Amino acid sequence: MYGNAPNRSVFCIDMRSFYASCMAHLHNLDVMEVPIAIIANFQQKGSVVLAASPPMKKRFNIKTGARLYEIPRHPDIRLFEPKMELFVRFSMEITRLLNQYVPKEAIHVYSVDESFVDLTGTEKLWGPPEEIAKKIQYRIYEQFEIPSAIGMGPNMLMAKLALDLEAKKTDFAKWTYEDVPTKLWPVSPLSEMWGIGKRTERSLNHMGIFSVKDLAHADLKTLEERFGILGNQLYYHAWGIDHSTIGAPIMQGQISYGKGQMLMRDYRTRDEILAVILEMCEDVARRARDANMIGRTITLGLNYSKDAFGGGFQRARTIHEPTNDTMKIYEVCVELFDEFYGERPARQLSVSITNLESEHSMQLSLFDDQKWRRRKLGRVMDQIRAKYGSTAILRAVSYTEAGTAISRDGLLGGHKK
Repeated sequence: MYGNAPNRSVFCIDMRSFYASCMAHLHNLDVMEVPIAIIANFQQKGSVVLAASPPMKKRFNIKTGARLYEIPRHPDIRLFEPKMELFVRFSMEITRLLNQYVPKEAIHVYSVDESFVDLTGTEKLWGPPEEIAKKIQYRIYEQFEIPSAIGMGPNMLMAKLALDLEAKKTDFAKWTYEDVPTKLWPVSPLSEMWGIGKRTERSLNHMGIFSVKDLAHADLKTLEERFGILGNQLYYHAWGIDHSTIGAPIMQGQISYGKGQMLMRDYRTRDEILAVILEMCEDVARRARDANMIGRTITLGLNYSKDAFGGGFQRARTIHEPTNDTMKIYEVCVELFDEFYGERPARQLSVSITNLESEHSMQLSLFDDQKWRRRKLGRVMDQIRAKYGSTAILRAVSYTEAGTAISRDGLLGGHKK
């Protein structure tokens, strides 16, 4: 099974309580001693907690995703609004530190607070990979006062699993292929394993697969018939095998363009919700056009308000002809919305396009003489926004009470710079 499997020295590092640690560093506080919470917007009582320090979680049971009104009044608690430019700057400086030990090609920045590093071949420069990983961990804390957790493995997947399933509790963990039966196979429910979401978990459960061991011993052909290429990936990932390289997506074929948004109030009508969805489609389509990509599969996600007992849906539809046209994407989203919406207040929305290919492969239809015109119009709108700002030209819905594009202008990652 492991004869041709990669056997490199890869680690995945996660900056623990990253946002809270950055703010603690800025204000000369100890993130491990002071209860700190990062609040999306002080003006909204229902604003979400973006990050919380360990004391905030332990002493007051306030975790990421809690609401501002849930935080008790206490003199020890320190609340801050996010400074995304600061967080990004910290992330870039940490990446520069990593670059002191390996070339840029050996670093894959997975998110603002998480990166993969391939130490293979650095032994003669720095010594055993496990020792240098721990040295990097120490240097990050010494320089930035940001604690971290590191998972090491023979490939990116195993490093990520070691991080998520063990190192986040112990600060450091190294997994080898020999550890798969004892550390990976017992994992259940399946959604506890990185790369398996709730929907995939339910589908696997219906096939009688409830643990990673069940998945590793399932019939590969049956998985491929049910899930396509994802079935093949699921099977080999259950054995800890991953052929992805640093700089490439961990799950090949999973590149997408998407946008998620937490609404600052309950949106209760179809028109209000669709107004925001249209704005999001515009943003997703623009990013796809910038990359010269088009997609066939459009996904709409909607979470209901907690006041409506939560829940929601996430549904996808694959169209015959790939697109990056805002209105084409929006039309599919409207279809999905009308089909699955339960007429309850919405609080969170997401839109994405996947199943991508190069825009140059797009064929002009003999039956749609407006396609070229819409394509040029989209490009012109993108150029105007690039030159004069994202709000230089907007659709009419953005000027309604439901629109969010104007209020979100100037935010970075959806939060204040």
